[in-house]
Amino acid sequence: MTYLIDRRLQGKNKSAVNRERFLRRYKAQIKDAVGRAIKGRSITDVENGEKVSIPVKDVSEPSFGHAHGGIWEVVNPGNQEYLKGDQINRPKGGGGSGRGKAGNSDQTTEDDFIFELSREEFMNYFFEDLELPHMVKTQLTATTDFKNQRAGYNMSGTPSNIHVLRSLRGALGRRIAVGGNSRKRVIEAERELEELLLEGVPLQDARVVELKKLIHHLHTRLLAIPFIDPFDLRYTNRVKVPKPMTQAVMFCIMDVSGSMDETRKDTAKRFFILLYLFLKRVYDKIEVVFIRHHTAAAEVDEEEFFHSRESGGTVVSSALHLLDKIIDERFGAGSWNSYVAQASDGDNWDNDSVLCRQLLVNTIMPKVQYYTYVEITDGPPQNLWEQYSQVPDHHQHFAMQKIVTPADIYPVFRELFKKQPK
Repeated sequence: MTYLIDRRLQGKNKSAVNRERFLRRYKAQIKDAVGRAIKGRSITDVENGEKVSIPVKDVSEPSFGHAHGGIWEVVNPGNQEYLKGDQINRPKGGGGSGRGKAGNSDQTTEDDFIFELSREEFMNYFFEDLELPHMVKTQLTATTDFKNQRAGYNMSGTPSNIHVLRSLRGALGRRIAVGGNSRKRVIEAERELEELLLEGVPLQDARVVELKKLIHHLHTRLLAIPFIDPFDLRYTNRVKVPKPMTQAVMFCIMDVSGSMDETRKDTAKRFFILLYLFLKRVYDKIEVVFIRHHTAAAEVDEEEFFHSRESGGTVVSSALHLLDKIIDERFGAGSWNSYVAQASDGDNWDNDSVLCRQLLVNTIMPKVQYYTYVEITDGPPQNLWEQYSQVPDHHQHFAMQKIVTPADIYPVFRELFKKQPK
């Protein structure tokens, strides 16, 4: 029998095993907290950790106690008002005796048990329903950036760039080279002096005195060689080399007319989050542009994009015109990879849907890497869907799917971004 003993240390006196057991036990409360966090977060900030609050009543542990057992008769002294069988009236004022004022709602009360989810744990709960598909980037446009790269050593530089090991190695080589001849002569003189002394030559002999003076002079010269000299110092040299940097722009287009309720907007936000996380895995720099539209389109910030609601009809072509204008003015010249994600319930004016198809086929699709359209509705396909279904006949990098419930987001995302056959 083989026993495996895990002796890995737990950081900060925390037990990973107990933490995993805790997360499994309170999975429902944690998923609710993650769902609330997603609704209130920015798309670009979705993958950070999150503080989760669980009521104390949900984390209470079962306890065992010793009951009295049997029949007990208890005499309570001082009871002059009640007898056995009397009924006590309900206290007035809601049944509570406390009359304190309500506290600040922003402060954490004692009934809250708060702990923090790490980035990995947060993303695991966010992507728990389905696995993200394996994406392959088919087209890449790079812009030139520069990065510092090491390129040998310099004999001059700032003290912070001194390469200690290289400097000491140079100093050692210099001492060996400079003192090599003297060191060799010292060895020869000491050997000759030793042979003369073994032969019985007196210390007052002229040759012996001359050898001692020579040895002393050579040792003095060797000791005069400095341990390190400014000539030995070497500094790390760095040069700027061109580095390809990939960059992408993500356009989020959403219908905010009266027919798009908060549930549909929340579904669209989760889809946009998936697209952003995918692009962030394959691109170094990502810009996010939000375009909302009803009868007119406007570029807005994320807060207004998801929480603004308008009444009236829908003119989708207004958003496509604005998209084309933004690409030409800010993200053109082939230096950006443009990805567009459009979410709508499919409602649109009949004549405008034909114009939308023409704009996509003739103007927008040649400028973007990929265009995805999701229709969030549980009814039959609308006229916008019928017109968009003709776009793939002209451009293969256009995809469209229908989302009925939030559970359809991940399968739809997989279908939209699956690897295309070559």
